[in-house]
Amino acid sequence: MLPRNATAGIGGSIAAQDFAKDIYIPLNTFWQRIGDRVLFVQSGQRTGEEVELSQITFQLESPNQVLATADAIRRTMQKLHTEKDYAVVVPLELLEQAKTTRLMFMVFMGMIAAVTLIVGGIGIMNIMLATVTERTREIGVRRALGAKRKDITRQFLAETIVLSAIGGIAGIVGGLTCPTVMGWLRYVLQAWAPEAMNNLPDAISNVTPVIVPWSIPLAFAISVAVGIFFGLYPASRAARMDPIEALRRE
Repeated sequence: MLPRNATAGIGGSIAAQDFAKDIYIPLNTFWQRIGDRVLFVQSGQRTGEEVELSQITFQLESPNQVLATADAIRRTMQKLHTEKDYAVVVPLELLEQAKTTRLMFMVFMGMIAAVTLIVGGIGIMNIMLATVTERTREIGVRRALGAKRKDITRQFLAETIVLSAIGGIAGIVGGLTCPTVMGWLRYVLQAWAPEAMNNLPDAISNVTPVIVPWSIPLAFAISVAVGIFFGLYPASRAARMDPIEALRRE
């Protein structure tokens, strides 16, 4: 039997309880083996105890199903119990805490993604600025042969798009191999440090990356858009260059 962690007892919606020493058997098996009454014989005296079902715990696949399931349980209990001798406890505090934690995680990951995009865009801009400086004479020759500013801008923007597209493809390939790498890393850690792996929470030890199909073209489009945005300044700088001064540059 897998270990079960104790409840948190947040607010007043759910009582703190330790399930480490509990034993779970099917209800039909309990009725057949034990029944609704238990007799105890001690010192020549017989005492009895009527066993009643005191608590039912429901586990759902998604937190979005909790409120709807609670309403269904209330309707069912109202039909079976004429007197309201029961209580349906919904851990709303835990749900709100889970939503807050999820929102904080999304904001944190969004900030990391934004910083990463800015740093990557600045790197692309620096590379293109260095390229413009190294190819000053080439730009002057093209302008002397009749190339217009828009032609120079288009040339360097095309190079920026190719550079950012290659980076986006590399990122997509890395993301697609992430589940395989995680499985291999989990296998290595389980072989070399089994005690440390067993002490980790299930949410960490059994984590498996999930790739959402629509995120692949979105990530590629964002990568290209960042390249175009940060490549506009180097392209415009190359287009505004004086042809005569560019031809003089060695």
